[in-house]
Amino acid sequence: MTTAPAPARSSSFSRFLAPIGLLALMWVIQFADAVLPGSFTGWGLRSWDLGSLQGIVLGPLLHAGWAHLIGNSAPFLVLGCLVAVEGAKRFWIVTAVVAVVGGIGTWLINAPGTLTVGASVLVFGYFGYVVLRVIAPGRVAHRLAYAAIAVIVVVLYGATMLTGILGAASGVSWQAHLFGAIGGGLMAFAGRRRRLSA
Repeated sequence: MTTAPAPARSSSFSRFLAPIGLLALMWVIQFADAVLPGSFTGWGLRSWDLGSLQGIVLGPLLHAGWAHLIGNSAPFLVLGCLVAVEGAKRFWIVTAVVAVVGGIGTWLINAPGTLTVGASVLVFGYFGYVVLRVIAPGRVAHRLAYAAIAVIVVVLYGATMLTGILGAASGVSWQAHLFGAIGGGLMAFAGRRRRLSA
């Protein structure tokens, strides 16, 4: 039968539907924000405001404008797909942990009342995950493959990530970048430890 390989190919591709779908949702939200009255950015994360904690979940989906969303889209898709290589479930777990760690860190460290929106918290989280899974415990063959991927990722995005934390422009949340990367790094180690003990 020639139909047996098709489900495997479909299954391999389906893992990438998670980051693609999440990015598509961001674009739909931005379009709705542009055509509907008012602004959705008020649903973002406002530091030290207990009433804005929904921003931990909603903030990464919202953007200050089209330029903000476009700037986040390519790195989000590339790095998100690299995380999703390990499966859609892994992608969603990493995404959730990065959003929570990045959101709480930003909420605590940013100046009170500062509004933070944008997918860059996830972008930095995925970057931290992809780079740090190289040194996390695991099979040597996997670590070599991860190392090759990490080198490419660092060459492509390393300078941007570094300046996004240490030299962030005014109005750019280095806190979200830093704590997003920390969340991704934590997940790199947590995932390897879980697999080793299984």
